[in-house]
Amino acid sequence: MLPSHPLAWAAFLAFILGMLALDLFVLHRKPHQISLREALLGALIPVVVALAFLGIIYYAYDHHLFDLGLFPPGDPRHDSPLWADNGPEAALLYLTGYLVEISLSADNVFLFVLLINFFAVPAALQHRVLFWGVLGALIMRAAMIAGVSFLARFDLVIYLFGAFLIFTGIKMLFSSHEETDPSASLMVRLARRLLPLHPAYDGRKFFTRITDPAGRTRTLATTLFLVLLAVEFTDVVFAVDSIPAVFGITKDPFLVFTSNVFAILGLRSLYFLLAGIMDKFHLLKYGLAVVLAFVGVKMLLPGLANLYARFASLPASPHWDVPKLLSLAVITATLAVAILASLLIPPRRSTQSRAATVRERP
Repeated sequence: MLPSHPLAWAAFLAFILGMLALDLFVLHRKPHQISLREALLGALIPVVVALAFLGIIYYAYDHHLFDLGLFPPGDPRHDSPLWADNGPEAALLYLTGYLVEISLSADNVFLFVLLINFFAVPAALQHRVLFWGVLGALIMRAAMIAGVSFLARFDLVIYLFGAFLIFTGIKMLFSSHEETDPSASLMVRLARRLLPLHPAYDGRKFFTRITDPAGRTRTLATTLFLVLLAVEFTDVVFAVDSIPAVFGITKDPFLVFTSNVFAILGLRSLYFLLAGIMDKFHLLKYGLAVVLAFVGVKMLLPGLANLYARFASLPASPHWDVPKLLSLAVITATLAVAILASLLIPPRRSTQSRAATVRERP
């Protein structure tokens, strides 16, 4: 057995890099304002590809291509709800993980709206900064997933992740986007203090060269680079929640990474599609809070079963877990209710007014 399935990883990464190259060097070679049609296609294509990949997951795990889903006889992963050794279970875990990631991405899109508006990024440059932001996010998430995958081997860490997700869900219930100020971001403050910054944009450049009155040439980071740093930092913050959440669905690093990647790939187009109507989903955060808390409880259940067996003096711990299909149903229903409620109950303030409020702050 190949624990890391290097051929499967190589094939998937080659496919993703090919998609990104097509996007950057062919479809968006020249900077331009993204039209509604482009945004719609850009948002639809990653979803279609992600769902098509569901069939590949099903076939690969059912036939153990690249040793995916293949465990030694007697391995406890055969009976674990967090692992899959056949196609149907792998497809279910992948779909549930993808649904969790794509729903958590909605809040990420809202912060993208704030950042783009706060820094007044020209429409023709928005795709460029979000593209490189997504590419950086893929690299960082791969590293984070590798680290979390190693830590997830220890049951205590899983329980800590579960408690953290419950705490995050409760905190999300009482959080407010109105308090968000991009200029107060740690990354933005550090960049302004440590980097020589050009106080404006210079076309599509992240760095520009200027000549000072003394005739010395200096290289400065443009505002576009500052926006890129802010986008990357925003994704890291969200990954701290989303990666433990998807590990509550499955511990298989390949399923975790692929579901993450397809969710991230749709972020740029999701921004262009939803930027003007994000206020319509003002109640979605409550659904996300419930999802995070549910996944957290799901991760804590085996530990609670062990504690119960110990205090009840049982010869063996009871088998407490949430079936894969039930997890998918609960998450889907929760998000559907939150979205429907958002559409039926009008928001108090629009995303645009909130963004304007942020821009007016000194």
